[in-house]
Amino acid sequence: MKQRPYNFSAGPAALPAEVLEQAAAEMLDWHGSGMSVMEMSHRGKEFISIAHQAEADLRRLLAVPPNFHILFMQGGGLAENAIVPLNLSGGAAVDFVVTGSWSQKSFKEAKKYCDAQLAATNTADDGSHTTLPDPASWKLRRGARYLHVCSNETIHGVEFQELPDLKALGSDAPLVIDCSSHILSRSIDWSRVGLAFAGAQKNIGPAGLTIVIVREDLVGHALPACPSAFDYKTVAEHGSMFNTPPTYAIYIAGLVFQWLLRQGGVAELERRAVQKAELLYGAIDASGFYSNKVAPDCRSRMNVPFFMPDERLYALFLAGAVERGLLQLKGHKSVGGLRASIYNAMPLEGVQALVSYMTEFQARHG
Repeated sequence: MKQRPYNFSAGPAALPAEVLEQAAAEMLDWHGSGMSVMEMSHRGKEFISIAHQAEADLRRLLAVPPNFHILFMQGGGLAENAIVPLNLSGGAAVDFVVTGSWSQKSFKEAKKYCDAQLAATNTADDGSHTTLPDPASWKLRRGARYLHVCSNETIHGVEFQELPDLKALGSDAPLVIDCSSHILSRSIDWSRVGLAFAGAQKNIGPAGLTIVIVREDLVGHALPACPSAFDYKTVAEHGSMFNTPPTYAIYIAGLVFQWLLRQGGVAELERRAVQKAELLYGAIDASGFYSNKVAPDCRSRMNVPFFMPDERLYALFLAGAVERGLLQLKGHKSVGGLRASIYNAMPLEGVQALVSYMTEFQARHG
């Protein structure tokens, strides 16, 4: 089969070729059922088996403890910015650590539903986000219902290499993490987390599916205004089938989970993520031409923004990249520059091809 281009999109993002091929083979007739998954009733035995397997595989991949619910929901990460405080805040105090665009959006949205306050931020005077605030400096309020962090900022390329231990900081608040853009690229210490959510379209599957993993004692406290379809208790009691779930997105996610297990699971994918990130950051740092502004100890393994010394070069770089089958490398409009998202589905060969092109481009224009 002809080599597909390497897609560095931040999301919706690349899927493993094996998964796409399996989905294509099963498109018209899933396992002899005579139906496409897109045509199945979400309450039929065929789709129920797909959903149950996907949930079991995800629980295995992330070693999710039995006292956590796994919910398949809709609305994406942006909707969870409202759904989480509707379920967990009780309209009371909630603390936020703002480390980039996504946590800033979460903070702003939560203010509609609760007493949301800023515990810490890495925002520089120019509005950039290139470091992480030391947890010892966080201003945590006694009695806060939870603390929210975005554990990987897709736009600015800032990642927590270790989740904060709130108990060690003297807080009993559950930790809520938006892990949309690095879920399944590293393990999660569930002893430190009360709730994790992730839009699927970055590192899991197609847009339309949102995964929520929530500790059972945090369920059942929704505000009266919370829509029934977004009440975690209702969703959990109905096995994520209270309303029609994003069935095809769950199916594709399930195929990705099986692919991840065949690769060796999260430990192996983390090894690959480190290898790919070290290759790309190493090329940037050694070039004297490209630059990454994020402090080395909190650089994202998944989303790598980088810059060149002359704004006029970006259009040339992107045009040449497309000619070489290197797609979606334009930086986010709020940051500019270039950005390579190197999620689980991106093979090492894709990063090697990008580095080779970067070297070639520098030789001609540096």
